Amino acid sequence: MIETTFDPASVEPRVSAAWEEAQAFRAGRPDRAGAAPYSIVIPPPNVTGSLHMGHALNNTLQDILCRFERMRGKDVLWQPGTDHAGIATQMVVERQLQERQIHRREIGREKFLEHVWAWKAESGGTIVNQLKRLGASCDWSRERFTMDEGLSKAVIEIFVRMNEAGLIYKDKRLVSWDPKLLTAISDIEVEQVEVNGSLWHFAYPVVDEAGNETGETITVATTRPETMLGDTAVAVHPSDERYTHLVGRQVRLPLVGRLIPIVADEYSDPEKGTGAVKITPAHDFNDFEVGRRHNLDVINILTAEARINDAAPEAYRGLDRFEARKRIVADMEAAGRLVEIEKHKHQVPHGDRSGVPIEPWLTDQWYLNVRPLAEEALAAVRRGQTRFVPQNWEKTFFDWLENIQPWCVSRQLWWGHQIPAWYGPDGGYVIARNEAEARAKADEKWGAGTPITRDEDVLDTWFSSALWPYSTFGWPDKTAELARYYPTSVVVTGFDIIFFWVARMMMTGLFTQNDVPFKDVYLHALVRDEKGAKMSKSKGNVMDPLDIIDGIELDALVAKRTSALANKADVGHVTSETRKAYPNGIERYGADALRFFLAAMAAPGRDIKLSIDRVKGYRNFGTKLWNATRFAEMKGCVRDPSFDPKSAKIALNRWIAGEAEKAAGEIQRAIEAYRFNDAASAVYRFIWNVVCDWYVELAKPIIEGEDEAARAETRAMVAFILDQSTLLLHPFMPFMTEELWSVTAGPVPRSQMAALTAWPDLGGLLDAAADEEIGWLVDLVAEIRSIRTEVGVPGGAQVPLVMVNASPAIEARVAAHGETLKRLARISEISFAPAAPKGSVQIIARGAVAALALEGVVDIEAEKARLKKETDKIDGEIAKINAKLGNPDFIARAKEEVIEENRERLEEATARRAKLQDALAGL
Repeated sequence: MIETTFDPASVEPRVSAAWEEAQAFRAGRPDRAGAAPYSIVIPPPNVTGSLHMGHALNNTLQDILCRFERMRGKDVLWQPGTDHAGIATQMVVERQLQERQIHRREIGREKFLEHVWAWKAESGGTIVNQLKRLGASCDWSRERFTMDEGLSKAVIEIFVRMNEAGLIYKDKRLVSWDPKLLTAISDIEVEQVEVNGSLWHFAYPVVDEAGNETGETITVATTRPETMLGDTAVAVHPSDERYTHLVGRQVRLPLVGRLIPIVADEYSDPEKGTGAVKITPAHDFNDFEVGRRHNLDVINILTAEARINDAAPEAYRGLDRFEARKRIVADMEAAGRLVEIEKHKHQVPHGDRSGVPIEPWLTDQWYLNVRPLAEEALAAVRRGQTRFVPQNWEKTFFDWLENIQPWCVSRQLWWGHQIPAWYGPDGGYVIARNEAEARAKADEKWGAGTPITRDEDVLDTWFSSALWPYSTFGWPDKTAELARYYPTSVVVTGFDIIFFWVARMMMTGLFTQNDVPFKDVYLHALVRDEKGAKMSKSKGNVMDPLDIIDGIELDALVAKRTSALANKADVGHVTSETRKAYPNGIERYGADALRFFLAAMAAPGRDIKLSIDRVKGYRNFGTKLWNATRFAEMKGCVRDPSFDPKSAKIALNRWIAGEAEKAAGEIQRAIEAYRFNDAASAVYRFIWNVVCDWYVELAKPIIEGEDEAARAETRAMVAFILDQSTLLLHPFMPFMTEELWSVTAGPVPRSQMAALTAWPDLGGLLDAAADEEIGWLVDLVAEIRSIRTEVGVPGGAQVPLVMVNASPAIEARVAAHGETLKRLARISEISFAPAAPKGSVQIIARGAVAALALEGVVDIEAEKARLKKETDKIDGEIAKINAKLGNPDFIARAKEEVIEENRERLEEATARRAKLQDALAGL
């Protein structure tokens, strides 16, 4: 007997255990030996991480694909694993050690790494277990880690091969430097923070050929006065007539005394500020390029800790950058060189882990020349070997690769893949796969027994991630997995890492395998908070997916949201907003409801706004199928393995079989096209509207009737349709459907779990005559119900229906289904007439005209006036919203969530207007 309600708390762990015991998700199953392969590599989450809404969306979509293809008989490998997360993991372990008064530099690299591995063994599996809670059907027996032995071997191998190909080199260039973590960081680890800062305007004195001040000055503006100590030029635009006479002259750098040139360069914008800019090649990325164009000196004035170094005047040496800033401004004012201080709100790059402003800093690093690799990746996409979905992201991919810069691949950390380079006494180096090979190369280069030391830096975490689609399959060894599953079928990821991950996988995959790593790239949008704002722990608006799955008390939710705020002054506001949005906390909704919400909202190119009400609605959708199945069980609708739906005689049963065929095709086409929202809508519409609202309701009189043959056929069809519904829903709601599949087996055991059962093959069930007959009945009832609501017919009122100029076929349908029509549409009587009576509303259902006689029930003229008034009001609202969205100033200034809210309001208003117009047309 099916339980009264579906309880995710008890069902989910039991179903998970059953899948694991059956090895349901294992790739290379013997029964799939001859099947076509289908493979996806999971975007490896950080080993330090815990599940967030982005993970939940990303892995739900991958799981839908994998479950769907597994049901279609393919040999599916969904490759799981985690990333070693260099900076994040090192920070976690360092913090733990500092709590015990242990500092990593005191214990040394080897001992520190022992502590990291111990932490990984104890705490590194958190996110994997959370992904299992979500229902992710990965082959967990193949879980990999970017620092495991095999993947480490792959990283060293590709570094050596790239060096042999002339792509690896060392160079002194600007990097984004984190002065707290003391390492270079990648652009994705840089967070732009808006600050209320200042723009300081300084006057630099122009000098003559003898170095004497002429009395003329040139004014420059800066948000970082401390960097002026490293200025080596002032730039003006070549066409700026204000400064034409000064190009080629020099200024004396205040406080320093150095003479620096005035150069003409298009980087300077005549419309911005004074049109003159100070150039500090060692501390600004744009300035560095200007410096290269004009062969300027590059003077680094900062230490690794962002203190002023010995290249600056003695008065500032050793000062922290911000203390130096204050001192320099004061000294410039004292010298009469401070022209103006302007309040200036601007974006300052911060390290996303350290929280401190990063510095463009000149340092020796390892680089990968990616341009030749980028050309191969561009060509592969242009040839159609890899396609982007949605296609518009192709342009982003092209733009980045066509303008690609060398990749700084070194990091000043201990946790990570140590760079396989060994230095000799002259500063030269050899690159090798291991120390023995390095020793042999060193002996050849410098002579036998020459001492060598290994580079202490490690590789950027993204370097090992770039190898993920083939290193996880065993490369550099020639494995059976690599031959079978590479290239993978699709990579599913967020648009924000096209550059950092997708493009790099393309480049390394083509370099090592001479083939693209995936055939499709599906890029999904972001999950935003309930107001449409980007989620951030520092803003206190993050929602933990497990809190939706398991539920959470209000006080615990408030504590979570206020624990990591960037500004503690926001505690009151975040507390108030959270209590307002979730006054009773969040109840337990289970993984299935969350998954379905994410799939249903995953429209291409559109961010998802979190809505607990929608999650609740999809929980209710699951409950609808559960209750329909319970009802069927109580009415004796038991699965009959020998039942052939093509044998059905009753029009209603032939109709529902055809509807199932249409739904299966629609869902399948949508999933194949990565239109997850359309697939979810199709399965929702079929189960809720077609099966539960119409078929079960229309079948009740037959099941409860006296015709035994009709009862038997209908019971068998109900059981069959509920089985197909369960399978069609399985990729979206795997836990509940697996449970339903188990408890509705009947006297004959199922041959497979739902997860391994074939996707419904319902070809040949569509019956045109049944579709027309029952479709007409359904459409007519739906139209009558809609009109009753729109024109204000009282709920309990029974009204007459007139069939206008009806054909013999329509008369026959009324004879067959008249009682059902009267019951479902609240019709008092059905008559036939050549024309619609006065005071009626006309309805057209599949070409047949009917009239709902409303005289005496509704004041038609008053109703017309009301509908017209409401339409005019909505027209005004639509015009206002269109004016806002068409205003470039509004789009530029408004927050993303406000713009999105207006777009949603426009959609709702437009849909409401269409309904009103339909009602008016009927009147």
